[in-house]
Amino acid sequence: MRFLICAVLIGAGATALMDLFAAAREKIFGTASPNYALVGRWLAYLPRGRFFHAPITASPAVQGEGLIGWTAHYAIGIAFAALLLAVYGQDWVRQPTIAPALMIGIGSVVAPFFLMHPGMGFGIAASRTPNPPAGRLRSLTTHAVFGLGLYAGGWTTNLLTVTGFIAI
Repeated sequence: MRFLICAVLIGAGATALMDLFAAAREKIFGTASPNYALVGRWLAYLPRGRFFHAPITASPAVQGEGLIGWTAHYAIGIAFAALLLAVYGQDWVRQPTIAPALMIGIGSVVAPFFLMHPGMGFGIAASRTPNPPAGRLRSLTTHAVFGLGLYAGGWTTNLLTVTGFIAI
């Protein structure tokens, strides 16, 4: 139970930080935030046997795709936090270090580069987008922020347990 609670707290917190970063980047630089409804659309088509789209924006919308996408976005963040805890152990939460968090965070960019982008019709690592290098840099930056969020989430979870705010 401790593992699951820590993974949820750390993963949801890291994902929320990533979303705040995307919103700030959009406000300051005018860079569009990721559209998680498109992720929801892509996921909704998977049980129908459709993995590849050309591109996903040309596929008909699916009812509830926004909710599906946002739910998946946070579930994936929690899954990567669980991976962090599985690889580095639950004791990592007692004394979080930044290197493991950044390795998992930056490493998580493999999922969009080699799974989601191709499936959504954007090519490997956004190779079929109008400006692939800019898209790759945005993804890497966003996932590095996610890694910082894992680190911050580890410290926050540790603080919550040490102060007795949550008992795990």
